[in-house]
Amino acid sequence: MKNNIFIVGVLGLLLTSCVSQKKYSDLESLQQNTKELLDSATAKLNAAETQLSATSERLSALSEQNKFLRANNQDLIDNIGNLTTLTQKGAENLERSLESIKEKDLIITRMQDAVTKRDSVTLALVQSFKSSLGTLSDDDIEINVEKGVVYVSISDKLLFNSGSFTVTTRAKKVLEKIAIVISDKPDLEFMVEGHTDNMLIDQEKAAETIPGVVDNWDLSVKRATSVVRILQNDYGVDPTKLVAAGRSFYMPIADNDSSVSRAVNRRTRIIVLPKLDQFTKLIEEGMSMNVPATGPSNTISSDNKPD
Repeated sequence: MKNNIFIVGVLGLLLTSCVSQKKYSDLESLQQNTKELLDSATAKLNAAETQLSATSERLSALSEQNKFLRANNQDLIDNIGNLTTLTQKGAENLERSLESIKEKDLIITRMQDAVTKRDSVTLALVQSFKSSLGTLSDDDIEINVEKGVVYVSISDKLLFNSGSFTVTTRAKKVLEKIAIVISDKPDLEFMVEGHTDNMLIDQEKAAETIPGVVDNWDLSVKRATSVVRILQNDYGVDPTKLVAAGRSFYMPIADNDSSVSRAVNRRTRIIVLPKLDQFTKLIEEGMSMNVPATGPSNTISSDNKPD
């Protein structure tokens, strides 16, 4: 009997022990799962906190940016009106500039027309001289144009004897042809310009052969006045169109190192003087054409012309 009770007790203890071990294992497994879930939740929480922090910082930056934009928004609105005003003024200035450019273009065109007309007159004058004097040797007569001015250069061997200012008979025929051209151009003036070489005049000999001539200045001027007198007295050229001048030996066109080069420098030039007042008149007449009445005046009134 006692043995049976002992056996039952042992069996009961074993049964109790087996149930507790299984429950413990279940609890241990539950604990492990709970720990894993907790670790996962903790990791997610940490990630969420990191993301939240970054989001908060971005929100703060956006908030500051929004504040800045709000602060400048009114300034931009205010500036729209100013920009509109500036745009209108810019358009007005541009319109005035375009009008000014048009007026300047018109002035330039009229000036070019005046220059073209002057050049046409110059070309016609050159052709007239060449037609009248074309039979003469190029060594005796040279016709050229420099900067719009016509020059007719006559060698002194054709005009004068050596050391003299008396015009030769042969030269008078040349001057007659020149006088015809000059008289045919009533709107032009002509300057007769005497030139010598650099050989100094022997005053003792000059006193005998060419009285009144002191030096090369005197000789160059007297030769010019001799030509002017022939044009006026013999061929009826209006004296108000003529100017006599002397250059002595100070404007050579060749060196004076030889008799040949000195002969080249001894010359008399007839220069067509440009009529600056007529050229100015051409420009003024051109500028007065097609200029709007309301536009700025580009002409010179007669009251404001320089004397």
